[in-house]
Amino acid sequence: MALSPSHERPLDVPGLLFIGGAFVEGDGAASVEHVNPSTGRPQAAVPVGSASDIQRAVKAAKVAQRVWMDMGPHARARSFRRLGELLEANREQLAFLGARESGIPVALPMMDIALGWVDHYMGWIDKIEGSYGESWPAPGFNYTRREPYGVVGVIIPWNGPLMATCMMALPAIAAGNGVVLKPPALAPFVALRIAELAHEAGFPAGLFNVVPGEAEAGEALVAHPDVGKVTFTGGEGVARRVMATAAACLKPVALELGGKSANLVFEDADLEAAAVQAVYGALGLSGQGCVNPTRLLVHRTRYDEMVARAAAVAASMKVGDPFDAATVAGPVICQSACDRILGIIAQARREARLVAGGERLQGELADGFFIQPTVFADVQPGSALEQNEVFGPVLSITPFADDAQALAIANGTRYGLGAYLHTNDLDRAHAFAERLDAGYVNINGFASMAPGAPFGGYRQSGFGRVGGWAGMEEYLQLKNVFVARRDGKR
Repeated sequence: MALSPSHERPLDVPGLLFIGGAFVEGDGAASVEHVNPSTGRPQAAVPVGSASDIQRAVKAAKVAQRVWMDMGPHARARSFRRLGELLEANREQLAFLGARESGIPVALPMMDIALGWVDHYMGWIDKIEGSYGESWPAPGFNYTRREPYGVVGVIIPWNGPLMATCMMALPAIAAGNGVVLKPPALAPFVALRIAELAHEAGFPAGLFNVVPGEAEAGEALVAHPDVGKVTFTGGEGVARRVMATAAACLKPVALELGGKSANLVFEDADLEAAAVQAVYGALGLSGQGCVNPTRLLVHRTRYDEMVARAAAVAASMKVGDPFDAATVAGPVICQSACDRILGIIAQARREARLVAGGERLQGELADGFFIQPTVFADVQPGSALEQNEVFGPVLSITPFADDAQALAIANGTRYGLGAYLHTNDLDRAHAFAERLDAGYVNINGFASMAPGAPFGGYRQSGFGRVGGWAGMEEYLQLKNVFVARRDGKR
């Protein structure tokens, strides 16, 4: 299958930073080649932001944040509405950029999900409330205010830049903050374009800045004294560095980290529906999702049938050119990720039973980073494949004997992001929802990151929430105001 001519089109996004409402050169000379994951060939030079670039961006955000608040809530909401319109008008371009930078299939409804986040947080802008109460022992009145931090640093990953930008940066702006967003050099183009559209929508110049970069820019952003809070989405190792840097200046952080989410299929489940969700949920987006249900746990009476169904569904998945409307899984992000995932598969072959996939795609796709949807059965609890996040198209299947064992295996990792279960027993569904150590539980379906619902993890999957009012509160500080009564009455 030949790749689409869309891989030869120019990207039409400047290889620059977006600071103060304009594309600007970086202070440093550093840049990296961006490689198209579908072709394995360089396609653009990406500037790598420096500490001084972060300094400029924070300064711009600090000034713009005051302008944003002075506009009043209705004008801010109008700007959000206009941004949604501009995102819709540029739907095709943003899908094109996502396919070119991250290999995201254009057929996936990324824009629809992103627009849901814009609409939801537009609705909260004029609904930020406090509370009132009488004071004791001093006579008077107490009321509370929820106020923005000022400037928020947002560090996003490469696996879904359109969704990540709208999920993480826009709630902070809706709450009244300025934002400096740092995407990785692996995926800078979508975020840069969204920032440009936000400026066109009426966001004050400097309210939303984008500085692609790596460790230097990230450290500078977290440590900057004018950044009131930092939200980070990514892996555990970098999260520890973020926390250590933030701890030195006593700065709050929110972390959305990895997962090894269990998907429990009980003996009374609808196996046909469960198999499709299990495979597409785990291996869609080439398995590069933090909340993907990558551990399939099946009651032993339905185990063999479920293994056969999962293998068949995986074998039928269309993997290939992200510009093909039939593609559901494109390439993984880069050569090093491809090599790492194939190494994990090679190790797992010695410990479990391979029932689907397991190879890199060849032929006309051989130069890209394409890996077959891969399914392993008979995966032992506690094994490396069962415990560690792959972040690639690999699903593990493990049998369980009863509810107690299912719960023990499901809760038996260091993660706690998502959990899924399939059953027609309502009592069991509610009991497991209560006892699963995960912040995001789905029963007989998948909520698809609903913007009105809080999303976040337990344990090593992080803390803090995005979505709903909880996601708005992440970016607001609570202030108490006391007003004394001059007449001395209580």
